[in-house]
Amino acid sequence: MTWEFKKDRPIYAQLIEQIELNIISGLWGPGERLPSVRDLAAQAAVNPNTMQRALSELERDGLLYTVRTSGRFITEDGNMIQKLKDSLAMVEIREFFEKMSKLGFDRSQTIRMLENAARGEK
Repeated sequence: MTWEFKKDRPIYAQLIEQIELNIISGLWGPGERLPSVRDLAAQAAVNPNTMQRALSELERDGLLYTVRTSGRFITEDGNMIQKLKDSLAMVEIREFFEKMSKLGFDRSQTIRMLENAARGEK
């Protein structure tokens, strides 16, 4: 997995987003054990404290849980994962409609273009 960071937002917030994407995309499955904080931090080339902060927030949100002496695991709650997936998708859709509006397209034009694109038309 490649960790990519932008300078416009805190690293821990970007870590949270990337971990969430790994979970909702199925890269890390429900109930799967995560690598240790140190291993994840090394992979991402970040300070372990920064990774710990991101993981703690995800745990507070219920997406991760800790089993003492065994490590951190992805929630097994499929509904929670699906809700997160739907929520992130809605954010992307809203941003897409905003960008299309800035290009001068109204909603119906944008939807028509999406339908054409889904059918493989130009």
